[in-house]
Amino acid sequence: MNDERRRPTALEAFLPFVFMALLVGVGYGVYRLRIEVLLIAAAAVAGLVAVRLGYTWAELQSGIIEGIAKALPAVLILVCVGALISTWIAAGTIPLLLRLGLHTISPRFFLVTACVLCSFVSLFTGTSWGTVGTMGIALIGVAAGLGVPLGAAAGAIVAGAYFGDKLSPFSDTTNLAPVAAQSNLFDHIRHMLWTTAPAWTLGLLVYLVVGLRAEPAASPERVAAILDTLGDAFVMSPWVLLPLPIVFYFAVRKRPTVPGILLASALAGVIAIVFQGESINDVAEAAVSGYVADTGDPAVDGLLSRGGMGPMMEVTLIVFAAFSFAGIANRAGMLDVALGHLMRLTRTTGQLVAATVGSTIFTALITGSSYLTILLPGELFAPAYRKRNLAAKNLSRTLEDSGTVVVPLIPWSAAGVFMAATLDVATLSYLPWAVMNYTGFLFAILYGFSGIGIAARVREDETLPGS
Repeated sequence: MNDERRRPTALEAFLPFVFMALLVGVGYGVYRLRIEVLLIAAAAVAGLVAVRLGYTWAELQSGIIEGIAKALPAVLILVCVGALISTWIAAGTIPLLLRLGLHTISPRFFLVTACVLCSFVSLFTGTSWGTVGTMGIALIGVAAGLGVPLGAAAGAIVAGAYFGDKLSPFSDTTNLAPVAAQSNLFDHIRHMLWTTAPAWTLGLLVYLVVGLRAEPAASPERVAAILDTLGDAFVMSPWVLLPLPIVFYFAVRKRPTVPGILLASALAGVIAIVFQGESINDVAEAAVSGYVADTGDPAVDGLLSRGGMGPMMEVTLIVFAAFSFAGIANRAGMLDVALGHLMRLTRTTGQLVAATVGSTIFTALITGSSYLTILLPGELFAPAYRKRNLAAKNLSRTLEDSGTVVVPLIPWSAAGVFMAATLDVATLSYLPWAVMNYTGFLFAILYGFSGIGIAARVREDETLPGS
């Protein structure tokens, strides 16, 4: 260990974060440069500051490895979902869901329908990723067939998936937030309705108004042609839907995610061979490289030619680069110092809530991790809420309002990468349409300054029900 290491000053702590914000904002936002290169450059700057603080390369490398290790479970799921998408297409599972959706969903009410469906699925399964990886894939295909803008469709899907995830007692982040804030799980869920319900309702109103005012982009004739193409290219048997209940069973029963995805993919591969006439080699190639459709309709081929573990591996570099930066920032103490300075702006309840929101979003931008976004600000702000005699469920609610649902809106976060890769829609394209995800924390700040929906602490041990 190096005994000459010192704590970073405020300037040294904020410099790498400001540099990253400029790189990403200008380089990616304006000039559309590869975000992987920009994140690696930001990590290099953070490394130079860390060296100035007395850290050795071995210590920084250890921090990078720890950061990447935290991302590996998400990367593993991402790669497995690539195989799931391609095998489900080969089996006819997704084509049948597309056909059913095109038959039943009105283009004018698509955004509302997609959001509500994903909300219910994620509420009962507790997984936003699982919802997007199953229901979301089918809905984004229906949106393409109906001519609904894909950015809007993906935003409604993501918003619905995170609404249910946020309020589900089966969700990992919903359980983690009260642990970090030392509140009770079900008190935490009920308290979130103050911010989540109006944010979700506002999103539905936006989707309803936009849908009613929009002109249908796909004519009935075009939709009929897509239906005929799907019917000619795939055997539409109810048996092809068998992989669906496997994924939902693993989600509801809280079984490990990866084995469930792999089992559903394997079953889909068997169905592709038995019902669709695919060879074992074709299924294996699709699982690795992605399914390549040949229906005779270029638009349908473009819709169905996707998936594969190989293409998903390409986007993992973004996650590795982002978590490398986060690993250095954490190891050198930069994040702790930066959060500490943000916490000083807490003279009133409104300022405390606003500082919590700012710190949580800041942590989300820097780490790209849903878990760190909850744990770090939660540990930092818990004493401040107790000192002001505020219930811990105020903190746990704010952590979810500004952490859990904001992370998928960050292009380099594990969740953002997953949503964009799975739906094949860029994060910045669906961001404006995921209304619930960025309005919940606005309600939290409003309540903080107005006193509405702010609960006082009523007992010492707030992990008990009724706190």
